[in-house]
Amino acid sequence: MTQEWMKDSTLEGIDPAKMALLQSLIQQGSKKNQNEMLAFLMSAAANSKKNGLQFSPGEMDMITKVLKKGKSSQEIAKMDRILSMMKMLRRG
Repeated sequence: MTQEWMKDSTLEGIDPAKMALLQSLIQQGSKKNQNEMLAFLMSAAANSKKNGLQFSPGEMDMITKVLKKGKSSQEIAKMDRILSMMKMLRRG
């Protein structure tokens, strides 16, 4: 995935450290299959919390909208599944 989405003006207010973390997670996560994704997300959530980098619900909404631009319905469905897993992790 290219970094063009990171230049979207919608994301201007998000901390650059959070954006760098997100780019890293996207690059690493793109190599995972669906079975590996849950463990990967749990680890990533724990590490980011430990480092004090957590995304607010508003930030997540902005990022999600930008990432979904121009994607196929299959790609959007995959993103939605991943986001659902992340929400379950936050509740747990």
